[in-house]
Amino acid sequence: MADMDIALKEMMLLDGALGACVVDYTSGMTLGTIGGSKNLDLQVAAAGNTEVLRAKMRTMEQLGLDQEVEDVLITLGGQYHLIRPAQARRAKGLFLYLALDRNRGNLALARRRLADIDAELEI
Repeated sequence: MADMDIALKEMMLLDGALGACVVDYTSGMTLGTIGGSKNLDLQVAAAGNTEVLRAKMRTMEQLGLDQEVEDVLITLGGQYHLIRPAQARRAKGLFLYLALDRNRGNLALARRRLADIDAELEI
């Protein structure tokens, strides 16, 4: 089991990682961040991605879909943004967020690694 600091460091070990955070999507507040830049404000990204995740969950509820969101992928010209709601009971209400350089990162590997980190996360 990994705590939040270890989880954040593991996300940043992925090739092309630009920034990562753990976010409480009930409030939109970040619980921990690593990386980022003047062009990638992780606080702003966390708040915006909270709205994306909330909208998707509302839509699924309205459609009567009884399924869990595994991840949300936002593809930009030069970046991938991955949002992974925590599946573990001990981390419910949280999501992992990773910004990845599209030219250096491996999307399939990043998705798989986020799933592994989520499974080990202990908050």
